[in-house]
Amino acid sequence: MTEHRDAEFTDFVAHHGGQLLRTACLVTGDVHLGEDLLQTALAKAYGSWPKVREADHQVAYVRRLMINAHLSWVRRLMNSERAVEIIPDVGDGDLQGAHADSDEMRRALLRLSPRVRTAIVLRYFDDLDEVQTAQVMGCSRSTVNNHVTRGLAALRGLLAPDHDLTPASGRHQ
Repeated sequence: MTEHRDAEFTDFVAHHGGQLLRTACLVTGDVHLGEDLLQTALAKAYGSWPKVREADHQVAYVRRLMINAHLSWVRRLMNSERAVEIIPDVGDGDLQGAHADSDEMRRALLRLSPRVRTAIVLRYFDDLDEVQTAQVMGCSRSTVNNHVTRGLAALRGLLAPDHDLTPASGRHQ
């Protein structure tokens, strides 16, 4: 019985782990934190695998576990400071244009509040509709719309050609 459960869980992770990792990295703004977040969600999913297996949408169930864990982390860390050392990437020419664009988007996403960033990532990077996003975030559709509207407006300003995306020193991400 345990071997069958392990095999099912392993198949689930093999098929959906990459997508969930991308979401985790975008939501946290950091590859390592994203890996930790996904690991936390997968550990919870494994512990309650019978419930996950019976869910109508297993990926949505695990995504919800991941988003809840992330928002819990954010609430706990809200009043603490983290030392962040960012060295701007200065280069000659446009040798890595695609990487620079994605890095610019990642840095812009980091400037958004955690809930607004989560709404943007779920709607536009995970391609969830408003109802699905609201379910994952545990809020109403109108709240999702408000977060997305504010987030897109902020991103337009942040991604303007003359805007500096270097995080302010001492600012909590």
